[in-house]
Amino acid sequence: MHVDELLQAIPAVWIYVLVGLVIGIESLGIPLPGEIVLVSSALLAAKGVVDPLWVGACAGVGAIVGDSIGYAVGRRGGKPMFDRLGRRFPKHFGPEHIGRAERYFHRYGMWTVFLGRFVALLRILAGPLAGALRMPYWRFLVANVLGGIVWAGGTTAVIYYLGMAAERWLRGFSWVALVVALLFGVATTLFVKRRAARAVAETSGEPGVAEGDPEAGQAGSPVGAG
Repeated sequence: MHVDELLQAIPAVWIYVLVGLVIGIESLGIPLPGEIVLVSSALLAAKGVVDPLWVGACAGVGAIVGDSIGYAVGRRGGKPMFDRLGRRFPKHFGPEHIGRAERYFHRYGMWTVFLGRFVALLRILAGPLAGALRMPYWRFLVANVLGGIVWAGGTTAVIYYLGMAAERWLRGFSWVALVVALLFGVATTLFVKRRAARAVAETSGEPGVAEGDPEAGQAGSPVGAG
């Protein structure tokens, strides 16, 4: 059963709760399909099953609260916590992933928290890693609140209006138009993923943030760059 089919089988109020919980738990640092749940719920809103305002609001609250708890956990556990997680879950918390996220933090500071909401890897690591690297909480809070609102509200609005437009458009076209639309969507997704992977690879190879840099490797060095 797909996510959208599962969501249609439960009452609207529980969809709102599910959106907030899944996104909140994902923001804590636990890999869950938060973005998939949000997109599926926004599409259901386009069909009139749920209210898009409530979907966006619950997603934003879940993102902000989850990231804040993740920050507190990371600040308490520090770098040793990531070392233990890396040994147990190398796919998500391996040295390569943590090292790359740290380089983003040292280079972009609080912008990493804001923009990290739109990137799968940083969406999971932003809160806990910001706490472990001792980013000042007020900086983290500003970036966390703004990022959560823009990501949750923006994603919900875009998917909602695209879903409504797609339904109206597809009513007047044959199944061939549907196939063309699907192919276009797949091609666009592959293009965006390829560009993102290239950007990440270029950033990882920056000489100023190499892993051998003694400042970037300090475990408890504060991240105060704005």
